[in-house]
Amino acid sequence: MTAHDVHDVLGTDVTMPVQIRSARCFVAGFTASTEAVAAAVRRRGAADLAPLEVRRGRAICMVVFVDYRDGDLGPYNEFGVCFLMQPPGAAASPLRTLRSLGSGDAHALIHQLPVDGEFTMAAGRGIWGFPKVLADFDVDHDSAVKHGRVSQDGRLIADLTVGRGLPVPDTARDTVLQAYSQLDGVTRRTPWRLTSTVGTRTRIGGARLTLGDHPMADELRRLDLSRTALMASSVADLSMVFDDATVITPAG
Repeated sequence: MTAHDVHDVLGTDVTMPVQIRSARCFVAGFTASTEAVAAAVRRRGAADLAPLEVRRGRAICMVVFVDYRDGDLGPYNEFGVCFLMQPPGAAASPLRTLRSLGSGDAHALIHQLPVDGEFTMAAGRGIWGFPKVLADFDVDHDSAVKHGRVSQDGRLIADLTVGRGLPVPDTARDTVLQAYSQLDGVTRRTPWRLTSTVGTRTRIGGARLTLGDHPMADELRRLDLSRTALMASSVADLSMVFDDATVITPAG
């Protein structure tokens, strides 16, 4: 093994790649101001990443709740805010890049990532540079209509409801998402390999997002999110593999 195959996290060895054997999620996608997304990216220090525009002046922001039930980092809840990005160094057209979502060549910046486990927070920050912070969760993945609330220090960050979609074929095996992170001035890229999905449902619209009084909620407001969602999806069970991170822009 090389030095990069094993990471020490709070005194425990985490061997790469990390296996997620069972998780479930629901997600909604909204349009956002391209200028506001770019400014949020710059504030984290990675001017080399550019938002994907679906139309002039509008980028895509995804919000997702994930319940990790069986994996190498233990069980935990997660709320993610991510932006779809152009591949670095390439000025991809919106149509071509959107098609890549289903062909294993999608790129997304993980912008906010509250979780409810100290071990996964330490692993996320130390191994991949993901901006994980501790938060409180109240999530219903079992009902037909999915619902999640995430808060910190008693202040609401976001409340998301996703309606029941239509069943779609589970064709996501071996799909790869190139996930980018920015932490402490370092930009990293991590391949997330989706190995299986079961019980995927999706629909146009179908989501309601309410923002609270937490600073993260204020930042989401500054993105000028669309009133209605572009789409919403839920997955009853999925498995995936997190590879080691590659530094693409070092600190300084």
